[in-house]
Amino acid sequence: MCIRDRVVGGDKRPEVAKPDEFKEASKEALKKVKENPVTGEGLPTYGTAVLVNVINNSGALPFKNWQSAYNEKADDISGETLAKKYLRGRVACWGCSIGCGRATEVKEGPFKVLNTEGPEYESIWALGNDTGVIDLEAIIKANHFCDELGLDTISMGSTIACAMELREKGYISDEVLQGLDLSFGNAGAMVEAVWRTAYKSGFGKYLALGSKRLAEMFGNPDLSMSVKGLEMPAYDPRAIKGIGLTYATANRGGCHVTGYTVAPEIVGLPEKIDPLSYEGKAAWAKAFQDFTCVVNSAVNCLFTTFALGADDYAPLLSYVTGWDLTSEELMKIGERIYNLERLILNKYGFDSKDDILPKRLLSEPLPEGAAKGHVVELDKMLSEYYKLRGWVDGKPTEEKLKELDIP
Repeated sequence: MCIRDRVVGGDKRPEVAKPDEFKEASKEALKKVKENPVTGEGLPTYGTAVLVNVINNSGALPFKNWQSAYNEKADDISGETLAKKYLRGRVACWGCSIGCGRATEVKEGPFKVLNTEGPEYESIWALGNDTGVIDLEAIIKANHFCDELGLDTISMGSTIACAMELREKGYISDEVLQGLDLSFGNAGAMVEAVWRTAYKSGFGKYLALGSKRLAEMFGNPDLSMSVKGLEMPAYDPRAIKGIGLTYATANRGGCHVTGYTVAPEIVGLPEKIDPLSYEGKAAWAKAFQDFTCVVNSAVNCLFTTFALGADDYAPLLSYVTGWDLTSEELMKIGERIYNLERLILNKYGFDSKDDILPKRLLSEPLPEGAAKGHVVELDKMLSEYYKLRGWVDGKPTEEKLKELDIP
């Protein structure tokens, strides 16, 4: 079945090809979502920040610009603590049955902020654990500023953490910082750095460059914890090997939502696999990347994939479109999308030389935690991944493009 060039467009609501079948399949899918321990209990109750303690206990929660991946005080900024002290209620996207969003407030003090949303897991990590700021009130305030000023919290927090290590190691002078004391754990400076970045005020003009250009400018590019210029999220691949392969091969850079192998490696969904093993991780990374492309293109929430797989999405999409897709054909759609993205990336000069991780992850063993002593041996996964993908030097071969009907 060829489905190339088929898209949905127009200004009217499209008709569902098989409404009765779609209704029944939707009910079954919703039942699975509600019965799943992650989508039916963990996320609604504690939001995505339920992961703080889970990932920290796995020795994978990056701390102080990834110098470590375990923090004995992580529970102070966990989803459980957020719910206990600062939660006003749940927030849900339109039509969502999960409702993982948080409505929060800080009622008094220097970081007072009322009627705000979040922070999510990634924001708590980036603005908190990664900068050494173990203060939920400061994190909530900084997250609020990011929302109001249009700043990505992962890149913002990671860039501040990078600047903190550059200062700690003597690459940035106090004169350049212009009174901003960027020491690990300085909550006030972290919050101030956010708005200074938005307005390019003082040292903020350097933070606004992002961690890659910042680290290059101040003489130590290896301190930028990024891939292809994009800052990585809150999972240290020295403790979760598959996510490291995903970071390295993600078309848009250090991204976890391209293929969330943390699901099987840590959460145990759809099955539990060893996070410290390299075996089979190439196949898992490819499968998650391909499936994620389908879910994104269907404009659905990736959190549903904790409960739903290709066997669930194939009939749903079939009943809407009338295409009669199998799960294998669904995954082939995802593979086509991922290869098309990669082909575009190749045209901009990216190839295997860019499918890499920061030097720290490859050569500096974790000093503590459940994965103490581990680094990422990327080559153990990357060659197998390229073989499964049908790529050479990070590029799809002519045979692979022909197979996927990509002209």
